[in-house]
Amino acid sequence: MLKVTLGKTGITVDKNGFGALPIQRISQQEAVRLIRRAYEGGITYFDTARAYSDSEIKLGEALEGIRGKVFIASKTAAKDGGEFRKDLETSLRNLRTDYIDVHQFHNPSFCPKPGDGTGLYEAMLEAKAQGKIRHIGITNHRLSIAHEAVASGLYETLQFPFCYLATEKDIALAEACKAAGMGFIAMKALSGGLIGDSRAAYAYLAQFGHILPIWGVQRESELDEFLSYRDNPPAYDDAIRELIERDRRMLSGDFCRGCGYCMPCPAGIEINNCARMSLMIRRSPSALQLTPEAQAKMKKIEDCLHCNQCRSKCPYGLDTPALLAKNYEDYKEILAGKAF
Repeated sequence: MLKVTLGKTGITVDKNGFGALPIQRISQQEAVRLIRRAYEGGITYFDTARAYSDSEIKLGEALEGIRGKVFIASKTAAKDGGEFRKDLETSLRNLRTDYIDVHQFHNPSFCPKPGDGTGLYEAMLEAKAQGKIRHIGITNHRLSIAHEAVASGLYETLQFPFCYLATEKDIALAEACKAAGMGFIAMKALSGGLIGDSRAAYAYLAQFGHILPIWGVQRESELDEFLSYRDNPPAYDDAIRELIERDRRMLSGDFCRGCGYCMPCPAGIEINNCARMSLMIRRSPSALQLTPEAQAKMKKIEDCLHCNQCRSKCPYGLDTPALLAKNYEDYKEILAGKAF
């Protein structure tokens, strides 16, 4: 059974973290049952955010009565100290708790620091002094901001995209966190759904003893897979290495990770799914991507305003309008009968 300690926080948990973003898409009853089942299976780290609609509320109900036996991480996208305090009080109320174990700035466009004029870091320190949070963290999708956070010495954890598609720069960032005594939490451990083999995903991350992967879980079958790896972890063998190398070849270069930071689109395009349709249609059951609903979503690409808002907000520097156009052309050809 693999355990992870999040740097100097001393938080030690199972190698499986529960990502509570997907439970927005299921009922309260289903979510509560899924979360409790995760806890009964040995998962004790639960990650949510103020921005994840009713995710905090569902977690709050599910974890009531066992609060002292679990660790809860949440996030705020507040722009100033006043917003931060309001967000924190809402999160505490939703989560039915008087403290959050790891509270994080949610993908800010800069690294909050004391004296930067926003009052964000000061508000975080104030909340920690009041006992409302226990550890200060930051999440990001940009290497430059992530490295700044590590170098600052102000943060106890970093949450960053990390999976078997990680580049050498991503790995260097994870090692920098380890050297600094910072906990490293891997989001997008399945690359937003593009990685379909959880065995390979788990086996790869098991090589990094200091990294805690957060698995986005929505179904019991998904949860069962990760729970099964507690007692029977998949070996990082030749078959898995070959699968990973094949995926790296297919997914190298510019591709949409589906993070959604380009949203909302002023033209109503569901960018975070449409911009990666060519990959999804080949890597998941194609029938799911060819429904009338999916076709209507793809057709919205014709309404693109070419305002470049999505391009400017992409943390990976993608030419999003061009990527949308490329995916739409491929999609139309598939609908016309092209093999894929």
